[in-house]
Amino acid sequence: MVLLIALAGGLGAVCRLVVDGMVRARTSLGDPDGITLVNVTGSFVLGLATALLAAGGGALAVVGAGFCGGYTTFSTAMVDGVNLLRDGRVGRALVTVGGTLVASVAAAGLGLVVGGALAG
Repeated sequence: MVLLIALAGGLGAVCRLVVDGMVRARTSLGDPDGITLVNVTGSFVLGLATALLAAGGGALAVVGAGFCGGYTTFSTAMVDGVNLLRDGRVGRALVTVGGTLVASVAAAGLGLVVGGALAG
């Protein structure tokens, strides 16, 4: 089980790198939009997996702790917020940090609702 979680975590980290890189390649502002997208979509996937795999502890651990743990990165989002503050972009920092938090919680809730509907 530990090996599966580790492999899923590695896959999640690679997916994060790809998604963040694709978003950054399409924007010229240097804003952390890719990491925001990663955290919001990862929160949705975790909510969905939690609802769908509630009875299957091992599968949920692989998807949740493994893939989603490697894919999402709230620490990077917070560092990006601090860097925006340091650059004097206070409004953008507040939108990035606050928006990431609110959108991620909402996405996790939506994942739970969608997963619950699909499961039942």
